[in-house]
Amino acid sequence: MMQYPLILTSLFERAGKLFPDVEIVSRRPDSSIHRYTYREWHTRARALAAALQRSGIRPGDRVATLMWNHYAHLEAYFAIPVIGGIVHTLNLRLHSDELAYIINDAEDRILLVDDVLLPVFEKIRHRVNLERVIVFPFSGIPIPCSYEDYEAIIQQSDADPVYPNLDENDGISMCYTSGTTGKPKGVVYSHRAIALHSYSISLPDNFSISRKDTILAAMSMFHANAWGFPFAAVMNGSKLVLPGPNLQPESLLELLSTERVTLTGAVPTVWLSVASALEKEPQRWPLDPRLRIVVGGSACPEVLFRRLDRFGVQVIQAWGLTETAPIATVSNLHPRIAASTDDSRYELRARQGIPVPFLDLRATDDSGEVPWDGTTPGEVQVKGPFVTASYFKMPDESTKWTYDGWLRTGDVATIDGAGSVKITDRAKDLIKSGGEWISSVDVENALVAHSSVVEAAVVAVPHPKWQERPLALIVLKEGAKVSEEDLRALLLKTFAKWQLPDGYVFVDELPHTSTGKLRKSELRDRYRNWACRIHDADQHSAVLTPG
Repeated sequence: MMQYPLILTSLFERAGKLFPDVEIVSRRPDSSIHRYTYREWHTRARALAAALQRSGIRPGDRVATLMWNHYAHLEAYFAIPVIGGIVHTLNLRLHSDELAYIINDAEDRILLVDDVLLPVFEKIRHRVNLERVIVFPFSGIPIPCSYEDYEAIIQQSDADPVYPNLDENDGISMCYTSGTTGKPKGVVYSHRAIALHSYSISLPDNFSISRKDTILAAMSMFHANAWGFPFAAVMNGSKLVLPGPNLQPESLLELLSTERVTLTGAVPTVWLSVASALEKEPQRWPLDPRLRIVVGGSACPEVLFRRLDRFGVQVIQAWGLTETAPIATVSNLHPRIAASTDDSRYELRARQGIPVPFLDLRATDDSGEVPWDGTTPGEVQVKGPFVTASYFKMPDESTKWTYDGWLRTGDVATIDGAGSVKITDRAKDLIKSGGEWISSVDVENALVAHSSVVEAAVVAVPHPKWQERPLALIVLKEGAKVSEEDLRALLLKTFAKWQLPDGYVFVDELPHTSTGKLRKSELRDRYRNWACRIHDADQHSAVLTPG
């Protein structure tokens, strides 16, 4: 066979030649719509690549982006790697200290930033070492003279880029982990990893992506390659819809409806809000009957499947990490679904699913690999061509990988006989009460099934006898009321009494990470001083009272 490298340049040039008339749709901050074609995108991305190359960007150099989801960000996604650079997507929701640390740690040379995000950058401007700052006029506000104009650079670029000889293992993009345990860590994705990941998620049993699809990337392009959606869309010639900063339920529903979107994805909190808006005015938002919604970032509550099923929308549960590029498992067509009852069918769909092609997965405990019996929990470990082998600038980091090269994910799961994974919790979020484990995720998903509950978090609080007990933090729908007794009655249908939370705290909102995950470490810290009193000890139960 030919020694032909798997590099992004091939997908980029292929898209420009084969899909010139396919649309790329972006929503601006003022909610107006920008439309152009792959042909225009290809031309502009080549112009940007040539301009960056002339400015001295060489293979391996990092070019950062501080941008929302829109067409110029897609241009950067390809323009930088085809000349050998590495796109370093910056999480615009991070604290300024973290943002400054990440830019300096990555040694970014150039920053591409939206005009509407200049205030974010201005907070750290004098704390970072950048050679150039190029501003994209996303909203049309005047660009300060101290910065360069993205559009002027595109228009003045009249040469073609010179594609370097790239190896498929060269870096293409870079993302930092959330930094919930210590400093954020950089993950660099290779050309080969992105190519194989794009192919893998496009397969029929995963997201089934084709030229017939219209893909709405509702997840952030600044985090984990937007789950690979932009690369897979370009590989397949799919129409691409980018929502900008507008992620309100009505705005997303308008794009889903008017653009006839067939595939989209985001964290569960986004789709729970969309489901509520859809239930209020179902006739206002006619959806394409082929619409599939990929849910990831945290476990998808079973109730979301049920709510969206009523509108003919297929929900697909996926799981992965920044370190896995990121999709590692997909729950789509479990072999037992067809023969299952309604309740068990939803339980199967809410699992994280089977590993995608090219990725190996196992779960282990102190005794070694656990059996695939659907009940024995173990820490999930993964290995494959789009799993990172080390962190940027941290070649000696060893605790994250086993001696035989498997990545420790920190997630605890069971695996059934068909290879379907069910994440029971993050290892650090499991609650150990009286020597028995309680899955906070399972209890949260059951609470969210209540018609009055918008969101729930279950965390461990210290207990003098049982070591830890669960405490539930509840966000109710506007104007809704529910008692603790109602919630306990709901949970008793599926949980033993000792597994139930000992307290229910009703709050206006819950803290989230910059990527939409519950910030449980903050909640544990906030409620660590709650005092417990022993109650009904024979049934392993306690009642919490504020201390």
